Amino acid sequence: MKKIFSSLLALTLSLGGIAQTTTNIMSGVVFFDGYASVVSDPTPTGVIRFRNDLVTKQLTAQDLAAIGNELTINITISALCDNYDRIGNVSLALVPTGSTTYDPATVSRIEIGRFITPFMNKNVQPTSVPYSFEVNNIAKILKSADIASNFDFWLELEVFGVPYAANTQVSGCSGRNDVFEGKVDFVSNGPDAGFNPETYLQALSFKADFNNYQANATDAVGTTVKTINFTTTQTIYDAKFYLITSNHGANSGGEEYVRRVHNVEFDGAAVLTYTPGGKSCEPYRQYNTQGNGIYGSSVQSTSWWTSWNNWCPGDVIPIREISLGTLAAGSHSFKISVPAAQFSGQNGNFPLSLYLQGSNSEVLALEELNKTALHLFPNPANTVLNVQTDKEIQEFELLDASGKAVKRELTTPVNLSGIDTGIYFIQVRFADGMISRQRFIKQ
Repeated sequence: MKKIFSSLLALTLSLGGIAQTTTNIMSGVVFFDGYASVVSDPTPTGVIRFRNDLVTKQLTAQDLAAIGNELTINITISALCDNYDRIGNVSLALVPTGSTTYDPATVSRIEIGRFITPFMNKNVQPTSVPYSFEVNNIAKILKSADIASNFDFWLELEVFGVPYAANTQVSGCSGRNDVFEGKVDFVSNGPDAGFNPETYLQALSFKADFNNYQANATDAVGTTVKTINFTTTQTIYDAKFYLITSNHGANSGGEEYVRRVHNVEFDGAAVLTYTPGGKSCEPYRQYNTQGNGIYGSSVQSTSWWTSWNNWCPGDVIPIREISLGTLAAGSHSFKISVPAAQFSGQNGNFPLSLYLQGSNSEVLALEELNKTALHLFPNPANTVLNVQTDKEIQEFELLDASGKAVKRELTTPVNLSGIDTGIYFIQVRFADGMISRQRFIKQ
């Protein structure tokens, strides 16, 4: 029998006619000096401390029953005795059914949210910062009967911190080694007993080192290129990568905040190019109450922030979703490169997390809806793409690998000039209301 720890608080709200349930997964979790020996301080009921910066708790049958097909994870981090910006994350561990604990190094884990703590002084309000992750894809995992037949789900919260600066800079922190306090809530539209997706999940990388100076952190020392080769044993429908990276820890002159172009390839074709950052950090100034942060005393313009900064202390790190369509069984490769990256004095890292998720069932995959009604050629395509169908088309558009529309109101053949090489989708809505989304490659 599974052990159930009853520390949940469920609050049902009616918002716009949609019932939402908030379930507290863990609260009052204290994190300690990440460089020190593991402390023996007690933890809240059901919470296991693996390290000073890492705790876990099994999701109970009650927790899982409250989840529908939508899920938001809310995290609250409160200031104790660390007044610097640190990396934290929430992760899901798949643990063999019936286990009362586990070794994080030996089970399958996926990172489902990453955040950066602000420069906080525990004596200055506000003393806590909220983070929110909309992760409907995780709802599919947690409601998957085939995954649950072999594994229990454990939720991990990790917040690395050190108290050394705060010991002298923050009143009341002298001699203390507690750094942050954490809380995790699930918000969902459940319960939904009919929601039972046939979900495929494959963990590919969990916070792996990614830099240009460590052996095995990159394909070759001296270059910031990392390739992950993997094999799938079945056809995966509506396959997607979920990718998290963040530049951190290289100090002045390195990659601490600097924006760099990231290139992603799948099976040799470009699928995504992105540059972290691109927004103002002013909305997070309110949480950065310690004067040794990056904010200074005056408000800065959006152009100033976006000219150099790749993330904001007190903000979440983006989860990048890359759509792959139908993925055939066999060998595949994921490659990411940051050509301009620098690591001053061999410091810094871009922790890399990646997992593959999709459907085991063709029926559940959007791309496969009415597939026989649509034919694309040539594929791969160079300058034009022909769309052939016997059905009446109402509208269609061209999407990039992330699902963003790059062309609308197209005529056929589709003119592909000016479009970068990579994986794209044609999404067609027929007059009868059916939708077909099919993948093609632009050479």
